Amino acid sequence: MFTGIIKEIGRIRKITNKSGNMEIEIQCQKTLRNLNNGDSISVNGVCLTVTSLYREGFDCDISFNTLNISSLKYLKVNDAINLESSLTPTDKLGGHLVYGHVDCTGKILKISRIGDSHIINIEFPSSIREFIAPKGSVTIDGISLTISEVKNDNLSAFIIPYTYENTNLSQKNPGDIVNIEVDMLARYIINFIQTRNAKIIDSQESKNKALEEKLKKYGFTK
Repeated sequence: MFTGIIKEIGRIRKITNKSGNMEIEIQCQKTLRNLNNGDSISVNGVCLTVTSLYREGFDCDISFNTLNISSLKYLKVNDAINLESSLTPTDKLGGHLVYGHVDCTGKILKISRIGDSHIINIEFPSSIREFIAPKGSVTIDGISLTISEVKNDNLSAFIIPYTYENTNLSQKNPGDIVNIEVDMLARYIINFIQTRNAKIIDSQESKNKALEEKLKKYGFTK
């Protein structure tokens, strides 16, 4: 589990394709502290497992399923990537709780500068529209952001100077694809409502069926 607060910008040093899967070698410094083989790490918002450690970086394997649903399939050597080590009980929760389980990808429509800050506009799939709400949280490429506005299937988020300078957002352009993970609280609330409504519908249908059978039994209907 993560917080969406990026600890370092790493670089892709090597990419190896493995029969539909992929292995990446990432160059970094700060993230290596207290990092061990088998640890979970967020790479552009995707939870991966460290498979090998080096003096200046580490390796991760990416399954074909993760490649299909995330932007990692578009990675190139020397790309800047957002890194965050997994959360520990003593860490500060500066962003919001993030699983590292990407829901889908979105496309950057525009990044506008306003004073020292920026606003990013992202187009997202309609399938996650019910999870996206103004003032709610969303994870973009592993970065915890607060949604400022939602119009149809577009969202905008305000980016403070620190976040812009200490993540790979400063190297993003319109048209770039980013990973999106919806807020887990929104996910559970929507799931609860949908499940509850389904039960109500099933219950009502059962009552209607029972009534129809009784009416038919006593000759009120054929």
